[in-house]
Amino acid sequence: MRALKIAGAVVAAVIAIVALLLVIGIPSGFMTSTIQARVERETGYRLTILGATRIGFWPSLNVTLNDIALQNPKDRNSSDDRLTVDRVEADVTLESLWSGHPHITELAIVRPVAHVPLLRQRNPQASPSAKPAAPSGEDDANPPVIDHVTVTDGAIEFFNARDRVDDRIDGINADVVIGGDRKIKITGRAHASEHPFKFEIKATMPAPPVARQNIPVDLVLDMPGVLQSPASGRAEVRLNGSIVMINGLSGTIGDDAFNGWASADIASKPLVKLDLDFQRLDVAASTGTASPAQPSQPWSNAPIDLKGLNYVDAQIKVSAAALNVGEAQFAPAAIDATLAGGVLKANVSNLGTYGGQANGDLVVDVSAGEPTYTLRGDLVGVRALPLLKSAADFDKLDGKLQAKIAVRSSGASPRAIMSNLGGTVFANFADGAIRGLNVAQMIRSLTSGTLSGWQEAKEQTTDLTQLAASFRIEKGQATSNDLNLVGPLVRMTGAGTVDLAAKSLAFRVEPKLVMTTEGQGRAGDPVGLGIPVVIDGPWAEPRIYPDMAGILDHPEDAYAKLKQMGQGLFGTGGALNGLGGLGGNVPGGNGAGGNNGSSDPLGGQLGETLGNLLKQNLGRSRNLQPSDPASPAAPAAPAPGDPAPQPSEDSAPMKDVLKQLFNR
Repeated sequence: MRALKIAGAVVAAVIAIVALLLVIGIPSGFMTSTIQARVERETGYRLTILGATRIGFWPSLNVTLNDIALQNPKDRNSSDDRLTVDRVEADVTLESLWSGHPHITELAIVRPVAHVPLLRQRNPQASPSAKPAAPSGEDDANPPVIDHVTVTDGAIEFFNARDRVDDRIDGINADVVIGGDRKIKITGRAHASEHPFKFEIKATMPAPPVARQNIPVDLVLDMPGVLQSPASGRAEVRLNGSIVMINGLSGTIGDDAFNGWASADIASKPLVKLDLDFQRLDVAASTGTASPAQPSQPWSNAPIDLKGLNYVDAQIKVSAAALNVGEAQFAPAAIDATLAGGVLKANVSNLGTYGGQANGDLVVDVSAGEPTYTLRGDLVGVRALPLLKSAADFDKLDGKLQAKIAVRSSGASPRAIMSNLGGTVFANFADGAIRGLNVAQMIRSLTSGTLSGWQEAKEQTTDLTQLAASFRIEKGQATSNDLNLVGPLVRMTGAGTVDLAAKSLAFRVEPKLVMTTEGQGRAGDPVGLGIPVVIDGPWAEPRIYPDMAGILDHPEDAYAKLKQMGQGLFGTGGALNGLGGLGGNVPGGNGAGGNNGSSDPLGGQLGETLGNLLKQNLGRSRNLQPSDPASPAAPAAPAPGDPAPQPSEDSAPMKDVLKQLFNR
């Protein structure tokens, strides 16, 4: 009787212990070696389990692995080509274990990080895969069945220790549903640099073996920082060793269709081949360092990171009936580019650009540290206003543009690139206008004072027949000796320098007005200011003033020119009426059409007054008699024996008078 009681107690204790273990799980360090051997046999990768392993039996069989790493055993560096995971949890049905067909209902992967080394050189002898040839056996005939997989807070780390490169795709959260008919649906989101994106992938997996069989794949990608509309596509994907082939690629970006093909060899350094044709491609302009700076703001010193071009080779052909990059528009567009060894070469032919065409090539070399850039291009018949506004936020110049560009530079920031720029540029604007500026009125205004800024007025324009200049650029200094502006009412020639890095001008120009609306080439010569005009300072708001040294070098010629200029610009005859709207900033002008015949001495006779004043000072300083009968009488010559007259203290020398007139 006592023996029965002892046996009953033992059985009860065993049942209680078993029940407790089923609930709280069994520490299963003894299973680690079995799991590791199975993973290495199936994948060719070595599995290391650094944390605890736990098995639970309630309410289903649950296996938890903590702090694990999966690595290619051929890699000498332990940080290369490996996958680390904080925790993996798998729920397995007990029935599937008894039957020998493992069925995983839920697989959770928490904080996985895939470490991908970036290689500068391709290794053609690289093994297609770490996995050896799969043996035919019972294990391959009964692969595990997985219903649902979740990935939480994953990341892909791209690194190159020598180049000190470390880029990541963070925040990967994915949900994978695998149906019994081999249909897979993957949805998720992540962050690449500052760009968030969402994706959805649908595929139908073929029966094993998968290699060299077509896999139909549907993809939806929403990346607001790069694409202005979500992209969706369909393709046939085939795996051939390390090569992924994407055939029959077609889809839409927004409402616009595209088609083409692609392939990628991922054995070592990736080699990507891509050929796509778009109905319309909209690419969002970067909001970072590459965006054009505002005219009044200095160039940014923020770095432009192009090191990634070293770690992939590519052959790309992209064509589009319409290509929009930010505000810039091109139609049609065909771009042929190659990338090898960190050197990107891109070529465009007959690129439709705002009513004209562009041809050229761009070379970006990042293989030797600091990036270098070489650009050669021809523009023919391009409308200047939309091009300059979209490319440089400059909206003051319109017309048909013909240009030849051959420039080079180096630097890792916009300011460095502009400071190191060198080469040549020729530009010719025809049959257009300078918007917001009235050049003729500006010239008239120089007779009353120095101008600060361009005197902009949105409603005003200056028609131009031609504006041409050629520039030689060295270290960001663009020098021109042949600036030439020709318009119906104004002509201007000049020379000077544009400091591209500092965004400043230093020009000396000779402006002239044509006193007729019948255009250039008439019998009468244009009326000039008589002295050069200096334009210097920031190009957003320069100072504009007469060159005083020029007028003092030849005072007699200046007198005649000033008098002629005054009569022509401010006189009461028909010449002024042919320049309607040029008197707005001049004393005596009414801002609408000059003085309209007024006899105001500051308007109709300002030129003659200036001439007489200059003549009077010339006579005093050089004892010259005036010959113009319209001028006031000069002081009488001294009688014999009388002392020579001396200038009074309140009679300013000619130089001071001119400074007061032109420099106030």
